[in-house]
Order: sequence, then C-alpha cells, then structure tokens
Amino acid sequence: MDRAQLLFKTLVECYIRDGQPVGSRHLVQAAELPLSPATVRNVMARLEERGLLASPHTSAGRVPTAQGYRLFVDRLLTTEAPPETLVSALEQELAPDKSPRELVQKAAQCLAELSRHAGLVMVPRRDLVDLRHIEFVRLDERRVLAIIVCANGDVQNQLLHTERAFDEAELTQAGNYLTRHFAGKSLGEITDGLLRGLRDDRNRLDDLLRSTVDLAERAFAPAPEADYVLTGEASLLSLAGGGAGVAGIDRLQELFQAFAAKRDILHLLDRCRQSEGVEVYIGDESGYAPFEDLALVTAPYGSDGRVLGRLAVIGPTRMAYQRVIPLVEVTAGLLSRALAR
Repeated sequence: MDRAQLLFKTLVECYIRDGQPVGSRHLVQAAELPLSPATVRNVMARLEERGLLASPHTSAGRVPTAQGYRLFVDRLLTTEAPPETLVSALEQELAPDKSPRELVQKAAQCLAELSRHAGLVMVPRRDLVDLRHIEFVRLDERRVLAIIVCANGDVQNQLLHTERAFDEAELTQAGNYLTRHFAGKSLGEITDGLLRGLRDDRNRLDDLLRSTVDLAERAFAPAPEADYVLTGEASLLSLAGGGAGVAGIDRLQELFQAFAAKRDILHLLDRCRQSEGVEVYIGDESGYAPFEDLALVTAPYGSDGRVLGRLAVIGPTRMAYQRVIPLVEVTAGLLSRALAR
C-alpha cells in the first residue's frame, strides 16, 4: 500500500469512527508516518482532485465522498469477524423452532440492534416455497378458505370467492388430490407449469377435477406484492436528509414514504437477487433517490440452493462497513440454516 492509499484509508477510518472532518495534523498522528502536515495536505489535495475527498465549508479538514467510500470498501477495507459470543447469540435468536415469519422478524431486529442502523428482511418469496399440504374449508355458499401448509412450516390462508357452491366432501377430495399430486413442488412450479397442463386438458376432465383446478388456480395465485420487515428506521432520523431545514425534512419524508409504500425498495432488492454474496450500495449507486445520503449492505438468504429473499442494513454512508458487512453475511447464513431445518 503506497503513502497516498495509507493516508486515505486512515482518513476514512477516522471519519467513520469520529464523524468529524479530518485535518492534516490529526491525520499525521493517526497514520503514524514521518511526514510533515504540509506534505499530507498536498496528498489530500490530490485525493480531493480525484473526487475521493471533499472539504466542508465549515472546516479545514476533509471527509470521504461516495466515490471515496466505494474505493475504500472495494480495495482498502479490512473486515472484522464477529465475536463468537455474538454469533452464538444470533444462533439462539434464529433458532429453527421458530416459524418463517418469526425468523424474518427476529433477523430484522438483530440486524438493527447490532448495527445500530435500520434492519430490513424480505419475507420469503411465496412462489419459491414448497407445498406440504393444502385443504379447503367451506365458509358459506360462495366463500372457501384455502389453507396452504408449506414445507418450511409456514401456513398461508387464502380466501376464495367461488362461482358455485361446494359441499364439504368436494372440498376434501380437492385438497387430497392437490396434496397427493403437488406436494414437494414449489408454489411457483404449481402455478406456472402443472396447473397449466391440467387447464389445457380441461375439456377432458370430469366436473370434480375441473372444479379442483379452478380452486387451485385461485389458491395458488401469486401474491400481488412481496413484503418485508423493517426495524430500527428511527435511527435514520438524524442521518438521512442531507441537511437541516425544509430540504432535510422533505428528504426524510421521501424516505419514510418509500418505507411505507415498499414497492420501490423491494424492486431495488430484487435487482440484486441473483448475487450470491454481500453487495454494498453507497449513495446514489442504488439509483433510488431516497437513498442518496445512505448506504445499503445486503445479502441473499435461501434454502435448498434457492434464494428466497434478501436482508439488509440501511444506514449512513459513514457506517462501520468493517463490522456491518460481516454481520449481514453471518445473519444471512444463520437465517438460511434455520429455514432449511
């Protein structure tokens, strides 16, 4: 590592730790190099010309830019493995005896508490979960409750409005038929392939089987939108907004409206679903305006080799990446292991 890289790395680490612009004299002491403050100022000026540092108007010191954080994370960062005590505590919180919903909630809480930022976990994608059992319960003449029991232990209830009345015997036969033929298949496979084949042969089916296909199409219909659990978002109140006054308030409102609407954030996470490891988005790299002053550290979790969703820590660009990146990676692995059991 050359002199400029060492000084830059030290400056970023000091700013992440202290939150104050770093001056040349402080940087000389922190880097422990036999350099004069004048020499350090020249190096910092060149780094500023490259767009890696910026000079706040209120201080003679420098702070990293989003481009500077990107260089730091990609080439200079030294991560810290989480302590064994922390990993053990996470394993207890993400125990496999919890339901998938409980695991998602607990993972988001752990990410928020341990990072001191916001923790976000996508609820497992419905279309990738395997079917274990399905049954139908008659509520009245035109309403049927579909109870879908998934292989991961999750139970999903779907209210169906039917075109004709079903008696209990018909519903029992329909549930038994679908369980017998589709158990072990993902809900997405059932919807996209197996049911389509039966639907194409509808004219050759008897009345009961046609009705079974109709019930199944309604029960396995894709959810209108995925979901996620978010905790710790209050920690962003003093970090997002990019400044005081009306502009800062508007940015905060935009951010929290995004959290409430969910759609755009889910699309952002969906874009990196194929990634196998941790990804870091800094500032405007996400392409999503409310995150321009924030950083997102995200990783996939899954079961049986399939990605079911992603989890993330959302915080300021001045986050402790050396701690947060391993925390996200470990949590994703433990959540995957718990869901697989």
